[in-house]
Amino acid sequence: MGLRKLSGADGVRIATVGPMQADNRVRTHQQGPARLRGKAIPQSTTDQRLLDGRGPADWVHADPWRVLRIQAEFVEGFGLLAELGPAVSIFGSARTKPGSREYEAAERIGGKIADAGYAVITGGGPGIMEAANKGARNTGGTSVGLGIELPFEQKLNDHVDIGVSFRYFMVRKTIFVKYSQAFVVLPGGFGTLDELFEAITLVQTSKITRFPIVLFGVDYWSGLLDWIKNTMLPGGKIAPADLDLIQLTDDPDEVVRIILDAHENQARAEAEAASRQATAAAAGNGS
Repeated sequence: MGLRKLSGADGVRIATVGPMQADNRVRTHQQGPARLRGKAIPQSTTDQRLLDGRGPADWVHADPWRVLRIQAEFVEGFGLLAELGPAVSIFGSARTKPGSREYEAAERIGGKIADAGYAVITGGGPGIMEAANKGARNTGGTSVGLGIELPFEQKLNDHVDIGVSFRYFMVRKTIFVKYSQAFVVLPGGFGTLDELFEAITLVQTSKITRFPIVLFGVDYWSGLLDWIKNTMLPGGKIAPADLDLIQLTDDPDEVVRIILDAHENQARAEAEAASRQATAAAAGNGS
C-alpha cells in the first residue's frame, strides 16, 4: 500500500492509494482552496474557462461571480462616501407626489438638516427621496442618492449631487447605516418599513452605535406605535426601554433638535469616558 503524487503543469494532482493498479487510481484536483475528486473534477481549468471566449456566458450569473460583484459594490460605495462627513438618511415613499404636504415637509426637513451641517442621504428615487435631496441641494448642502436596481425603471432624481446605483439591497443597506448619524423616516410603504425596522434592530442589538431614529408624521405612525406599545410590549416581545429607540414628531425643527441633542449627548458621554480612562491610567502609573 502506498501513496504517490504526480504534479502536472496544469496543477492537477494524481494520487494513487493502495496497490499500483490502474483501476484503483483516484484523481484529486486542487482548485484554489477547494479539493475535488473523481467526477467532481472539471474538464478544463479555471483560467482556460476565463480566457476562452467561445464558451457560454452563463458563468457571469453564477454565485462565485456574484460574490465578486457584491465585493465591487462595497468598494465603490465605501470609496465614494469615505470623505462625506456627518450625514442623515431620510426615508419615505417613492409614490409621494410633488406639491403634497408630505413632499413639502420632506423638502423642508432636507434643507434644515443640510443647514445644520449634515449631508442628506436618500434612496435617490422620486417622491420623499427627491424632496429631501432637493431641500438639501437648494440649501447648499450635500445631496446623496443610493439607488437600487429594480424590475421597473427608477433612475436617480435630478437633485442628487453624489449618486451610486446598487444591484444588491444588502450592500445598499450597509452603506446607509455606515455613513448615517441618524435616520428620519417619513410616511412610506414596505421598503420604508424595512429600513425602519432594520435600523431599530441594529440599535437594539448594539450592532451599531446608538443613533436617533425619528418618525415624522404623527397621524401616519401613531397606529404602528400604539400596536408596538399595546401588543408587542405586554406580550413580552420587546423590553420597555426599546420604546425609547423611536421618537415621533410633526415638526421639522424638532427633527433637527432631536438629532443635534443626541449627538451632543453622545459626544459628552464619549468625553466623560475618555476622561475616566485617562484618570484610571494616571492612577495606575502613579502606583
